[in-house]
Amino acid sequence: MIANVCMQSKKKGELNSFLSKFFNSNLNIESKYHWEKEYSNPIEIAELIGVYADNMDKFKIIMWVNLDLNIFIKVSKKNANYIIKYLFERYPY
Repeated sequence: MIANVCMQSKKKGELNSFLSKFFNSNLNIESKYHWEKEYSNPIEIAELIGVYADNMDKFKIIMWVNLDLNIFIKVSKKNANYIIKYLFERYPY
């Protein structure tokens, strides 16, 4: 199962700033308004969701998570913890 994370922003450089801090690296994202990454281990998404939820007020970014074919879940402050818990329940190993 491959999980997918999609992030979008209307503000130029916003994704680059957030993701560079998250990955602790100076990223040069080709598209300044859209970023997408596939994860072969969906548990790896949990940390990104947590950091995103903690910093939603600082960045104007929208995050979508795709765990099943053609079903995207918009991450918000209200559902971030539920999504993280669900990841660990669905993929316990």
